[in-house]
Amino acid sequence: MRAAVLTAYNVPLQLTEIPDPVPGPGDVLVRVMAGGVNPLDTKIRRGEAAHAQTAPPAVLGIDMAGVVEEVGSEVDRFRVGDEVFGMIGGVGGLPGSLAEFAAVDARLIARKPDALTMEQAAALPLGFITSWEGLVDRANVGPGQQVLIHGGAGGVGYLAVQLALARGAQVFATGSPSSQE
Repeated sequence: MRAAVLTAYNVPLQLTEIPDPVPGPGDVLVRVMAGGVNPLDTKIRRGEAAHAQTAPPAVLGIDMAGVVEEVGSEVDRFRVGDEVFGMIGGVGGLPGSLAEFAAVDARLIARKPDALTMEQAAALPLGFITSWEGLVDRANVGPGQQVLIHGGAGGVGYLAVQLALARGAQVFATGSPSSQE
């Protein structure tokens, strides 16, 4: 299969043929239809992400959306043909989404909502988890609270705004003039 491979830090990824991944018993094989590229992916490419170390050669790409092609023997939540999305790897030695296929731990993905395109679903996981960690896990935002979100139209900000509203908070957001609407 083809994959965009990190061959060294601070150089462009190389489009390379690599062996197809083989799913284990708890994995699903996903045909990647869209992969998200996050600021963390670019830091890893530059060798600057000490908390998410990945040594070349590596397939980067944390977020993805795709179609299940094969299901491991211990997986009962997914079937061939299911559309899925999630954070699948690209860090800590786990192959990521910048490839045609990925063998993914079934616990890391969910069914893609029908209302979302593959591209929209692939843009959600890391940004949403970042928003959740800040608003829910750390601040326990809830009804009656006021929340200020800087960069409310950005990749994390737009998800944080929606999450805070869904949890009953009154939300205020900042943004550049071009993002005010």
